[in-house]
Amino acid sequence: MTREAVIVSYARTGLAKSGRGGFNMTPTMTMGAHAVKHAVAKSGLDASAIEDCIIGNVAHGAGNLGRQVALLAGMPITTSGVTVNRFCSSGLNTIATAANYVRNDGADAVVAGGVESLSFPGGGGSRENNDPALFQQYPGVFMPMIDTADIVAERYKVSRESQDEYSLESQLRMAAAQQAGKFKDEIVPLKTKMKVVNKETKEESIVDFVVDKDECNRPDTTLEGLAKLKPVREGDNKFITAGNASQLSDGAAAVVIMDSKAAEKAGLSPMGAFKGWAVAGCEPDEMGIGPVFAIPRLLERHGLKIDDIDLWELNEAFASQCLYSRDKLGIDP
Repeated sequence: MTREAVIVSYARTGLAKSGRGGFNMTPTMTMGAHAVKHAVAKSGLDASAIEDCIIGNVAHGAGNLGRQVALLAGMPITTSGVTVNRFCSSGLNTIATAANYVRNDGADAVVAGGVESLSFPGGGGSRENNDPALFQQYPGVFMPMIDTADIVAERYKVSRESQDEYSLESQLRMAAAQQAGKFKDEIVPLKTKMKVVNKETKEESIVDFVVDKDECNRPDTTLEGLAKLKPVREGDNKFITAGNASQLSDGAAAVVIMDSKAAEKAGLSPMGAFKGWAVAGCEPDEMGIGPVFAIPRLLERHGLKIDDIDLWELNEAFASQCLYSRDKLGIDP
């Protein structure tokens, strides 16, 4: 009999500004463990019921972060841990992996999530530690993301004006959700030590701080203000600004995935069910348009069309990539 994977709980930290925000002195594993600990606590399960802790991460670069997070979160040593790196979709990948364990390998409960600290980037690899043949054949693999976003904008005729307009809409949506308390139940406050730099004297101090909300959005954003921002890169056909690109952030999130029968036996009400997942590659120099190729593949496998889906979420790292993906797929804005 086919097993069904369901999400029974969810917890996350607020998102803090990298380098300048509430998590600028908080280790990656600390944020990850905080999210995992509270996701498990919200489920009501004993920690010993969690078979594996799957954590998505890119920049940590030291050891097996999944195992570190599990132990720091208070999981017993019988709970294993693994780290997944698929860059922007690392956290999403962990949910798919956890669901696969539940549906196909007999696991009853797995915790999955993602954490990133760009205040504490680690690893990353140097050019000297990579095969030069890859640079020659696929130079876009190592291209900064900002440059790929500019390429998408130029290649697919995504105007600066449309990018700014979408960015404003995104900011307004976020502000409205915050004001309505949409994130109140999912954010678990985390007490931290934060480094503060006096803008005038450059003197540094360390203060006690609590990250209990998202810091990164700008509710007072206007279209006029966005239009005044200069592109990050110089030259013709450069569109990416600090206003139509996402800010670098620190934060973590986790969910508990269970077999639906095991959840029912434990008296838990699922928040949702995992139905499917697909991946697809694209040219490295336009890396942000992966959804254009992955989404049709997933829908076809399930006999669905774009219009069958009521709510869409696309990665908003850069407005150019999100807009092109949306319009190419024919998603109703």
